[in-house]
Amino acid sequence: MKSIEKSHVFKWSFLLAALFSTALWADSFNDFFSAVKRDDVSAVRQLAQRGFDLNTRNEEGEHALFLALRDDAPAVSAFLLAQSKVQVEIRTPKDESPLMMAALKGKLEAAQRLIARQAEVNKPGWAPLHYAATNADDVSLPMVRLLLEHHAYIDAESPNGTTPLMMAAHYGHPSVVKLLLEEGADPLLKNQQGLTAIDFANRAQRADAANIIAAHVRAKQPKGRW
Repeated sequence: MKSIEKSHVFKWSFLLAALFSTALWADSFNDFFSAVKRDDVSAVRQLAQRGFDLNTRNEEGEHALFLALRDDAPAVSAFLLAQSKVQVEIRTPKDESPLMMAALKGKLEAAQRLIARQAEVNKPGWAPLHYAATNADDVSLPMVRLLLEHHAYIDAESPNGTTPLMMAAHYGHPSVVKLLLEEGADPLLKNQQGLTAIDFANRAQRADAANIIAAHVRAKQPKGRW
């Protein structure tokens, strides 16, 4: 009889311990992602010291490093990049990587550190170069250069056949359009809708980009003999 009572006590103790542990983890989970959003590197560091897994994803399946780069949390992103256990190639459910977000946001130093840690510059579908070419600020030019220096495929095709040049023509900085063309991007490629880079520029009423592309195409045409 006593052995049965002891067994029940053990089971209840185990259950209570498990419930307590789950509650603690839930608190740490909420504290962690709240700290990432606030760029509270001290709180993130303390949680890491207590054993919280820095590769934990939030409810949307997003990695903390991705979120820190997306939400402009430079102290937290720098801390996470310095931790060897933090995975740099973990993807969101939309197949976005931390390098893609760094490229989109123009965070050159973070991109350099990600590449140094073997983040993938090339990937099927949307790639970091697409994201870099989309940024309309001046920071996009050194970012595109960085990716090309690390062998980014210049005519990478998204799932619908859109290339980085098309993205730059529609959204990006004219200097990026020029750089991509100088580095060998093909302006005559078409996406699945049959649109070329100059079509993207015209649809967005980007006369500067359209003129750069048109001038490049004309310069490549064979010269006639008279």
